[in-house]
Amino acid sequence: MSISELESTNPLVGLTSDQLRTHAAESMTRARQRSTALTDAVDDDDLVRQHSKLMSPLVWDLAHIGSQEELWLVRDVGGRTPVRPEVDELYDAFKHPRADRPALPLLGPAEARAYVAEVRAKALDVLDSAPLRGQGLTDHGFAFGMITQHEQQHAETMLATHQLRTGEPVLHAPPPPARRCGPLPDEVFVPAGEFVMGTSAEPWALDNERPAHTVDVAAFFLDTTPVTNGAYIEFVEAGGYTDRRCWSADGWAYVRQHGIVAPRFWRREGDGWWRTRFGVTEPVPAAEPVVHVSFHEAAAYAAWAGKRLPTEPEWEKAARFDPATGRSRRFPWGDEDPGPEHANLGQRHLRPAPVGAYPGGASALGVHQLVGDVWEWTGSDFGGYPGFSAFPYREYSEVFFGPAHKVLRGGSFGTAASAVRGTFRNWDYPIRRQIFAGFRCARDA
Repeated sequence: MSISELESTNPLVGLTSDQLRTHAAESMTRARQRSTALTDAVDDDDLVRQHSKLMSPLVWDLAHIGSQEELWLVRDVGGRTPVRPEVDELYDAFKHPRADRPALPLLGPAEARAYVAEVRAKALDVLDSAPLRGQGLTDHGFAFGMITQHEQQHAETMLATHQLRTGEPVLHAPPPPARRCGPLPDEVFVPAGEFVMGTSAEPWALDNERPAHTVDVAAFFLDTTPVTNGAYIEFVEAGGYTDRRCWSADGWAYVRQHGIVAPRFWRREGDGWWRTRFGVTEPVPAAEPVVHVSFHEAAAYAAWAGKRLPTEPEWEKAARFDPATGRSRRFPWGDEDPGPEHANLGQRHLRPAPVGAYPGGASALGVHQLVGDVWEWTGSDFGGYPGFSAFPYREYSEVFFGPAHKVLRGGSFGTAASAVRGTFRNWDYPIRRQIFAGFRCARDA
């Protein structure tokens, strides 16, 4: 079966131009509803305050969303007159580190809201007339999908800022579903052999996911579920944070320098562990995947357990490969877009779900919760696939290639369904702990 045949399953491919316009407009609207909810949840003082030097003020993220939409949709695709060209540099993420952004002459809350609303009206007007077939930015509505994903990614960033915020809770959501399956094996065997990694035909896939290519992966075992809080507590209680043998040189130096003894937002009270989650302090739930751990902590736990982190190709093979057909699925459960029966996505719940909560989302090989709940650290550095070509600009992916960034896969409870798929790649510094990241372990067969 050829790579092109393996990739003929995306529903966007068969839509008419009018249907694509409707889909793009609905996707953009859902993203804006989420951004609005996250910024309307706090008062103006909280919007302009920097809650951590690791993050931008929420009002910067909001106006940055509008600035990128203006640059790509209004100006580039639409060829329209600029709305606020004087703010371009203020919201250029490469020119101003997050720690410095509060000192900039940023748009205030009312101005930022008016700006993003004006840009959105013009962008939807562009969508009404843009050709959505052919090559380049508008093929299958790519530019509109790129901007939708960009806004949803910043919504997750804003959600992480909310987690760092102090004060009374302002975000609320129902709890995730309870465990819905019986006992699961600790590990799943993934057989040796080739599979198709990445994509060449997913219309809204980003440049670092392309092109599709064949990868030969040796046999290995992968944890059936992400590592839970309960399992991680065993590592903590066994002295994992003080056992030099578990840590890389960089990881050991980092936890020693910063006095790290547990996942971020955890604290010890009496004989138990508690966490703070969006302003709520609660006992650490043993059955949920551990979250807010760095790559270094994930790798140290894996070493302590006699295992390792999976490589990125191993993770994707476990998620996408169907041994019955030999093809790579779009998602672990199949080719259909994620639904609430498949995965914990889209901020429906403000926490990971217990392991075993989504049997409908298991991969063909029997691996659970690969999408949603927590981003999963892999052991791989971020880089381009064979034949990589930057599109539509180098700064989206290429400038981050190299050993400084580690790859995360799968999305979290705060990731939108439109911003994650079986091929989607996230990346970050190995010291990051404020992001919604956990992990699962692998070992050689």
